[in-house]
Amino acid sequence: MSDDRPVRASSSFHFLAGLSTGILSASLLQPVDLLKTRVQQSHSTSLLHTFRHITSGPSSLRHLWRGTLPSVIRTGFGSALYFSTLNALRQHVSRSNLLASAGVMATSPPPTATRPSSSSSSSSLPQLSNLANLTTGAIARASAGFIMMPITVIKVRYESSLYTYTSLLSATSLILKQEGLKGFFAGFGATAIRDAPYAGLYVVFYEQSKRYLNSLKPAAAAAPLGRSTAHTTESVLAGEETETIKMSFFSSSSSSAISINFVSGVLAAGLATAITNPFDAVKTRLQLMPGRYANMVQASRQMVRDEGFRSLLDGLGLRVGRKAISSALAWTVYEELVRRAETKWMEADVSL
Repeated sequence: MSDDRPVRASSSFHFLAGLSTGILSASLLQPVDLLKTRVQQSHSTSLLHTFRHITSGPSSLRHLWRGTLPSVIRTGFGSALYFSTLNALRQHVSRSNLLASAGVMATSPPPTATRPSSSSSSSSLPQLSNLANLTTGAIARASAGFIMMPITVIKVRYESSLYTYTSLLSATSLILKQEGLKGFFAGFGATAIRDAPYAGLYVVFYEQSKRYLNSLKPAAAAAPLGRSTAHTTESVLAGEETETIKMSFFSSSSSSAISINFVSGVLAAGLATAITNPFDAVKTRLQLMPGRYANMVQASRQMVRDEGFRSLLDGLGLRVGRKAISSALAWTVYEELVRRAETKWMEADVSL
């Protein structure tokens, strides 16, 4: 028999789900990341010029994926740490009566083994308030970012044309020899100030967007998973009710959740990226040219003095495009993996 305890995926499942989504998005979008790094390393270099320069030489396709290995390691394990940490924090907050009474937790209860999650929501995670979403997202991202900082530095330098690293081992040895351990944490301040607000804002915008889009769903989307039929009144006077297949954005509960999560991910990433891009531009300069820029404040002032405020917006278009796709893809796949796993376990628990 089932009890009323929520059916939740384990932390290891969230880690593996995050790892899978991170590897997928990093592999597919590496060329965009490489182009962004090249544009940011020199304000005078345009996107078109950079792209032509890379693709004009031999093995141009391979050069577009330069740095894929450190990028996959960084994004894969970074996403795994982020999603598993975020899940643990959200679960802790959702179970805290003190935080709930303070308004940090949303009023909607989590799904249980005897009551599936409401079809009016596309979320597979506990519903929290904006403040809780902002805080848990920022803490989870800052923690994962600190752990993955060494591979982040190597990744950025791999993508740059300023370094000629031939392998991860040689890059590690050269950084350690020339800069010491602190070289692996170059630009961490700017990275943390970029990533923590970005992640917090992303979760807030993402959850708000999902909530709004879910409120727009017609009755068809409220049917159980797997059903795409809805009862619609064709004639009020006749009182006749017919079932109509609604081939639309909200045609089925499963596809509706995926569509809503993806669109919400794109919107949230676009907004959060635009707000935090100046920190990304400064972070890239600090990691590529540690001898020229001493710290985040000095780097910001020098960039503005030498190149104007537009230098803080370098790579914005590429970053918005990459973040919109990668974040939407990662969160959509992640939530779908969690939803399917918990639905399967819930059905098995109910049948016992």
